[in-house]
Amino acid sequence: MSVNDTAHTDNFSWNRQVYHRLKLALSLNLRRQLFLAVCDDLHLRNQVAARLHSTLAYPVGQILYQPEDSFESSTPAYPRLATLRLNLNDPNPIAQINQWLTSYPPPIIGASKDTPGRPLPIPAFQIVGVELLTKQPVAVQRLFLHYLRLSEEYLANQESNSFLESSLLLWVPRPWLSAIQQSAPQFWRCRTGVFMFAGEPTPTSHNGAYPERFAGSRSLDFDDFEPSLLEEAVAQAELKAVESNELKFEDDLDFEPEAPVDTTPPPAVPISTSEILQIQGKQEAPLAISNNGNKLPQLPSLAHISKDLTELVLETINSKIIQDDEDISLAQQMLVEIEKLHSQEASGEVLSAAYHRLGNYYRLRIEQGQSNLENIMVAILAYQEAVTFDETSPQLPDILNDLGTLYWMLYRTPPNSEEGQTYIEQGIEFYKLALKLISPQTNPETYARVQNNLGTAYGDLARFGNPAESWQQAVIAYNEALRYRTTAMEPLKYAACQNNLGTAYWHLGQYNQPVVNLKKAIAAYNLALAHYSPEYEPLKYGMIQNNIGTAYWNLAQYEQPAHHLKMAIDVYTDALKYRTPAAVPSGCAATENNLGTAYWHLANLSQTTKEQRHKYLQLCIAAYDEALALAHSLNPAVLSFDVLSTHNNLGLAHYQIATDQYFNADKKVRSQHLEAALENHLQALNGLSKQAEAYQTTFSYVVKTVRAFHSELGIQGQNQALSKVPSQLLPEILPKL
Repeated sequence: MSVNDTAHTDNFSWNRQVYHRLKLALSLNLRRQLFLAVCDDLHLRNQVAARLHSTLAYPVGQILYQPEDSFESSTPAYPRLATLRLNLNDPNPIAQINQWLTSYPPPIIGASKDTPGRPLPIPAFQIVGVELLTKQPVAVQRLFLHYLRLSEEYLANQESNSFLESSLLLWVPRPWLSAIQQSAPQFWRCRTGVFMFAGEPTPTSHNGAYPERFAGSRSLDFDDFEPSLLEEAVAQAELKAVESNELKFEDDLDFEPEAPVDTTPPPAVPISTSEILQIQGKQEAPLAISNNGNKLPQLPSLAHISKDLTELVLETINSKIIQDDEDISLAQQMLVEIEKLHSQEASGEVLSAAYHRLGNYYRLRIEQGQSNLENIMVAILAYQEAVTFDETSPQLPDILNDLGTLYWMLYRTPPNSEEGQTYIEQGIEFYKLALKLISPQTNPETYARVQNNLGTAYGDLARFGNPAESWQQAVIAYNEALRYRTTAMEPLKYAACQNNLGTAYWHLGQYNQPVVNLKKAIAAYNLALAHYSPEYEPLKYGMIQNNIGTAYWNLAQYEQPAHHLKMAIDVYTDALKYRTPAAVPSGCAATENNLGTAYWHLANLSQTTKEQRHKYLQLCIAAYDEALALAHSLNPAVLSFDVLSTHNNLGLAHYQIATDQYFNADKKVRSQHLEAALENHLQALNGLSKQAEAYQTTFSYVVKTVRAFHSELGIQGQNQALSKVPSQLLPEILPKL
């Protein structure tokens, strides 16, 4: 049937017909059926999914099978349809289905002394929760599509799992249907049918009126691996640019604001978030008096100057934001001078120059580290007055560039982001105005600097909406800057801009043409790397190496996974020569964490041999151990990855080695791996809120590990495991064993 959106005059009648066709398709219990149910109305989706579960999971008349051994309990009714909520930590439907079947294998019925019996049919599965991916990081969304692309491989590999021995129904809203068509063509080609339900879109935020609960649903285990840094943190601190934003003022003083892709301020950055959040309130202090006793004129005598500007200057003086007496006197004199010029009806050119001097004075304070809200606002208002009084000044392009940078800083200053988009858009407008007045032929350095700043601003704008368009504009701006910022003229600035370009391509690849853009990101990073000496600038060199490794890791999701994962591992390993625990412990921990994740994915590729898998898992464990050892010695605020997820990842790697049939170790070694797995999952569980979805996932890992103790080491092993579990968890765990 067609998947095009259709206007339905009678939604109820249409939806009833679609429901009956979908119910019939699922009730046939055919093998290897992929159905897509498309519904934007979450309330309707919940009703239909619950109805399917209630009518198909346990059909009327299904019996309970009683084993011949009267000492055994009855086999519970086995569902014909299982409903799973997509695991947002690692959105892998295939792994969730396989883990469910591992935890709840089909019961054997009809067994006797003479006949072996037969298993009940594998149920069909319906998966809900795809719409919640919209609220997740882009990397998580891409990972979900990557797992769907792997479905063709799973369908062809019948021996490795029971995936789609029955039917799968995947519920998606229309935007995700389009994403699947474009980004997971293998999965799309394997579809059996698409069922379109009519209804108005529902916001994806949680709505308590429409709980997604299904009759007879169970608490399920998830045997998935949680990507941690390679999703959230890579899109943040670990992809920050070298001298990244370079939002410089016109004289290119040594002023470096935060990196656009870093949501936490690096320690060397002048902009202090703590300063911004602890803005001093206005004080009713008397007017400041300098050493020579010259008192600033009272406010009414400054009648010609903007009231906002006057009050802000007074605030910087009275609240001791400016602490040096000589500087206080200078600020006073500038205000008095501007007021005098107004009274004398001076020309616009002269007034503009006076306001420009006031703006420059406060800009200098900002460059020296006093990047608080008051100083930024005084500089903005002074520069805007300068532009107002003389729109033909030869300094106008530089003033406009400074205004763009100051608005960018203002966007970073508020404790909330309600006005952030307005500030960053205003900054972009000032940069564009400046570019209209600059000839790249006659002023290539200034033109390149403003284009670089514009690219950085567009990168920040991507946080507020239309990220693909914003990152595309950033790419255009950085490329334009590189036309005039050559290696011969400014090699280090050229390298910094190339690194910015690489970061922009990396982000753009999360939305459009991932293979093309990720390869361009790698090329840009390599061009930047060529201009940094590992001997003289080891930290920058190592950081760009880490960026390259991350781009290779992403590229492995789309093509040549083994080759690109090995490339990522090689680059991460090289980066660790420079990102050492002594030099940059937080960066070293992040790269070790990346390295562990890359080894884990390489170990679990289908083409990896059993011998290689065991080797890679051991290397994965070693890298995660290094990452966690460093992480626990640092302030959590400086870390760019989720330590709890890393504990879970480490636990799963230990679990996989302990339960791998190829690993012919004795019980003592298996027990050590299982103990390490349990210890790490419990440590992760201890840091999570009990209501969070991540808590339930981690709790399932704990249960799974305790079960493995029993299967690998017997009842004695299970008792050993339970002795390590906090007593308050035992009432929840024991019924699941």
